[in-house]
Amino acid sequence: MSGGVDSSVAAYLLKEQGYDVIGITMQIWQNEEKAAEEEKGGCCGLSAVDDARRVANDLGIPYYVMNFKKEFKDQVIDYFIKEYLNGRTPNPCIACNRYVKWESLLKRSLDIGADYIATGHYARIKQLCNGRYAICRSVTADKDQTYALYNLTQYQLDRTLMPVGEFTKDEIRAIAQRIGLPIADKPDSQDICFVEDGDYAGFIKENTKCEIQEGNFVDTAGNILGTHKGIIHYTVGQRKGLGIALGYPAFVLSIRPDTNEVVVGTHTESLTRYVRANQLNFMSVADIEGQVRVWAKIRYNHKGSFCTIQKVGEDEILCTFEEEQRAVTPGQAVVFYDGECVLGGGTII
Repeated sequence: MSGGVDSSVAAYLLKEQGYDVIGITMQIWQNEEKAAEEEKGGCCGLSAVDDARRVANDLGIPYYVMNFKKEFKDQVIDYFIKEYLNGRTPNPCIACNRYVKWESLLKRSLDIGADYIATGHYARIKQLCNGRYAICRSVTADKDQTYALYNLTQYQLDRTLMPVGEFTKDEIRAIAQRIGLPIADKPDSQDICFVEDGDYAGFIKENTKCEIQEGNFVDTAGNILGTHKGIIHYTVGQRKGLGIALGYPAFVLSIRPDTNEVVVGTHTESLTRYVRANQLNFMSVADIEGQVRVWAKIRYNHKGSFCTIQKVGEDEILCTFEEEQRAVTPGQAVVFYDGECVLGGGTII
């Protein structure tokens, strides 16, 4: 329970369905003073505990705070910093879902006698005709969160409940208001929860011993165009805030940590039909053979597009899109859909 409206209503819905519900908030914040200052209603601060505890009391369910600080630091924060230092743009929510919420929390929950974990995600879990479990789109496209859940395993899906996926956001808020929950109108949390001010580069500087050095902006031919502030300040596809004037809109095309260079170019140069990915996880199928046409998303807010996927190695896939895509970003996930269900996905390389 994050203290937000979605997980709160999820607990209520499951209790109404006859489940024996226990509320859990995961303690993942690293600094108690900063956590105490957190006032934005996110999922990581002490205010989340206060809100979740009040909701649990109103629902008449037991409530506990479980400490996952070490798991979160190892699997999410350290990963986040390492990826940026290597010139990639990570998605920490995907890592948190797979390795903290669904690996560490699920194990601890089963150890104390639970049968399932449940969340307030806008997604649905279905068992398909082939016997496999898959994450499927929620009834509301606006809040659909399947992209960030593609990496869950069959074992994890078999032991997970997602009741909110059957409702729209407005319906969830209406339920919360009807039953008098104090967080009915609480705003949704935004951005990365552990970087409260949105300054990713500042967070990395504060939490690493590595020296962040300036380097060169270059074009695709290697010509030096200017000086950048350090590669952690940039991501592929970025156009604003580059601090360089070339007489045309410039986009980050790639980041080269080995030479400390940021490659920039035109909008046309930022387009491609080809995406390679590894660290694959298949969901609705055990694996693929030959070429398979799917609908794919290359980032959370990507509208999606058709592509053909084919394995080109034991753990590598080539995606050929039917239309050119902008800002294919190493470190982000590419997620494949077969109809409404997630077929699988991987990490863009």
